[in-house]
Amino acid sequence: MAKKEDAARFLSNASSEQCFWVNNGPVLKNVEELADALQQMNDGTYSYHANREKNDFSKWIADIFGDQKLANDLLSSKNKESSVSKLRSRINSLKKKAS
Repeated sequence: MAKKEDAARFLSNASSEQCFWVNNGPVLKNVEELADALQQMNDGTYSYHANREKNDFSKWIADIFGDQKLANDLLSSKNKESSVSKLRSRINSLKKKAS
């Protein structure tokens, strides 16, 4: 279970050099922007970042924010819709914890 300070860190913005650069798309600085971007993202772009060989979204969450639970949830997602759902659920949970 995330502590209040962990929740705040997980919801914070990445530094400019640690932002996520979506292939042919926006530059993301936090998990909320990731959830919004995924919802708008076409399947080809999603598959570029998340496929059998890798999951860039999960890696970014683990490496930059340290939220291993969300990183694991994204790794287990089979598609974009599942990823968005897991992101939104985690964000809501973290916001409650952080306040």
